[in-house]
Formats: sequence, C-alpha cells, structure tokens
Amino acid sequence: MRGKQTPKRVVRPDEIYNSTVVTKFTNYLMFDGRKETARNIVYKAMEALGKNAKLPPVEALETAINNVKPKVEVRSKRVGGSNYQVPVPVPEGRQFALASRWIIEAARSGRGANEFWISLERELMNAFKKEGSAVKKKEEVRRMAEANKAFAQFA
Repeated sequence: MRGKQTPKRVVRPDEIYNSTVVTKFTNYLMFDGRKETARNIVYKAMEALGKNAKLPPVEALETAINNVKPKVEVRSKRVGGSNYQVPVPVPEGRQFALASRWIIEAARSGRGANEFWISLERELMNAFKKEGSAVKKKEEVRRMAEANKAFAQFA
C-alpha cells in the first residue's frame, strides 16, 4: 500500500433498529444517494424476513449475512515471473462488504417482474437457510482457496 490510509468512518446506527449492520447494508444497497428509498426497501425486506424466520428482523439479517461471509479468498501474487492464486484470510470489514455485495447482486439478478424488496427478502431468506446464489458464491471462493492451498507459502 502506498500513501496514507484513510481513517475508517464511524457509521451511525439506524433509527428503527438501532443497528450499524442495517445502516451499512442500506448504504451498500443505495443508488445515486437515494438513501430513503434504499432504507424503505431494506426495512420491508427485513420485516418479511423476520416473519418468515420467526426471529427479530435484525437477528435474522445478521444471521443471513454471517452465513454468506467468506473466511478465506484467493489473491493474485507475482512470484518470479509467475502469477499465483494465494489463499489469504479475509479481514472482518471485507467479509461484511463481500457478503452484502453478493446478497444484493443475487437479489438484483433474480428479480423477475416483482418489486425489489421481495427479491431481496427471498435472497436474504435463502442466505438465512444457507442456500441460494450468494452462499454458492461463498462456497466457490472457499473451493478456490482450498484448491490453491499449495501456494499458501507465498502469502
């Protein structure tokens, strides 16, 4: 890394659930600064998720995200003229970022004709049950790291 690292911003908890996880997830979902729209979508999806999972909505959301968080990933490293895919542990902040991104990406791709919050709730429910395309993505990343375990010495 070159230059100075930017300091991490403190994220304020949301008004309804008093949770920073909900705020961060909302920020990942937001397009063009439309925070209120993103907030409404997340709240609707969380309410439906809470009902289906028979848990408080925040707990259900956190469980869904934790089920998608990757523990290891592969990074490309150049050693002696060759590029190796080296498995490295994923930092906590990046785990949340990747999990959120994969869930939102899966919800956007599997949308269909219905409203987006329904698609997001469906994807969160799949993540809660440890199935769906976001969990498949996590498993794919884990398998890649497992396959390249021989290059772990280059980390």
